[in-house]
Amino acid sequence: MESSSKGLLTQVTQFWNLLDDLAESNPEGYEKFIQQQLKEGEQLCAAPEPWLCVQTRILKPKEKILFINLCQWKRIPAPQSNTHPVPLSIGRPEDRSETSDVYTVIDVAYNPDVLQAAEKDQVKKDQLIQMAMKCIEEKLQFTLSHSYSITNFRIKGSIQRMKQNLLRMQTDPTDLREKMKKELTLEQMSSAVSNPDDFQLLLPKDEVSSKTRCLIEEISSTESQVEMKEPAYELKIVADQNEKPLKIEIKVELPGINSASLCDLSVSEDDLLIEVPEKYRLYLNLPESVDTEMTTAKFIKEKATLIIIMPLV
Repeated sequence: MESSSKGLLTQVTQFWNLLDDLAESNPEGYEKFIQQQLKEGEQLCAAPEPWLCVQTRILKPKEKILFINLCQWKRIPAPQSNTHPVPLSIGRPEDRSETSDVYTVIDVAYNPDVLQAAEKDQVKKDQLIQMAMKCIEEKLQFTLSHSYSITNFRIKGSIQRMKQNLLRMQTDPTDLREKMKKELTLEQMSSAVSNPDDFQLLLPKDEVSSKTRCLIEEISSTESQVEMKEPAYELKIVADQNEKPLKIEIKVELPGINSASLCDLSVSEDDLLIEVPEKYRLYLNLPESVDTEMTTAKFIKEKATLIIIMPLV
């Protein structure tokens, strides 16, 4: 183990020396290489953005309204050609309610170039929508209605919720371990620095594309499909003496949880999400807009209760 670490350290040191040499011998090539890595890093970290929203229906296993948010995300690779698969990524379905109506929201992400090409092409737009619906059916074992309508709003729910849902997706840990086994040799690193146009530090092209002829390529996600319970909760709006609403207070009972570190809390201006991996999940639309920066939360260990206080905007 120690010798392996020393060998890796030696390779990294030699790699940086090669970069130093490139900076001295070929400043333009070095600058181009660094700018390429910064650009790819920026794309990898960019958040998804809403594009359009589609309304259809889930027929099975339980009939309900379905909203599909189509999003553009630079992290999703573009297809190499018209004959290659179109990569897409599907977020976890979320059941929501407004008054007495219950519906499901699913976020689907494509590369921005794919969506821009379909912006003014109704045929391509329909194909992307149908592909998303087909992939949802296959992945989630749903049966969807074949008819749909494009809503007059770009996204159902808040942008913050959509971002949080899609940003949870990442490469499967098993795939990462396999990729880590493919260590670059010193000769390969030397070649990469000598030909910066052919080297991608973040996401090699040969690992993005698929050799199959399938028209859909789903990006893997670590999100498990474990059924999580909705915990008991109490929501109340606290008002002042003049009955002016001041804040929202939510108490959530989490039996079996003994630490706040096990709770994942996300709050936006109009909704709230609490998750305890593989145990509890609570999503709420807030009745009033809240100040997320002034929101506080505390966990009472003795009662296994999480209390969230959210001042109103």
